[in-house]
Amino acid sequence: MSKFIIQVNGSVYGSTASFRALSFCQSALANGHQIINVFFYQDGVTNSNSLTCPASDEIDMHSHWQNLSAQHAIPLTNCVSAALRRGILSPQDASENGKPQWNSSDAFTMGGLGELVVGIEQADRLISF
Repeated sequence: MSKFIIQVNGSVYGSTASFRALSFCQSALANGHQIINVFFYQDGVTNSNSLTCPASDEIDMHSHWQNLSAQHAIPLTNCVSAALRRGILSPQDASENGKPQWNSSDAFTMGGLGELVVGIEQADRLISF
């Protein structure tokens, strides 16, 4: 079976990229494949915003990503530069930048493009959404 690294570039609710990426991950796992990392880049980092409040008839993508990570031990990595530019902060980022609050949940870690490169080296395929 194949090992995939997933790159999510589309915003959480501004496009279908996040939903399609999550659906791909679920299908790949159901078919015996491995997801070694989901890397959120550009507007994709908005998936980690724990303050999003989707309407009752919408999918809570943030919770779905957290559940996928917890159930399958899949790391969720935000590009820290892209996240900071879009106001997505971890507790450490908030402290380092003098901000009183953070909005990225614990399931998402901050990292750099180096994590993406390492994942690409370990994976059989990079799938980008």
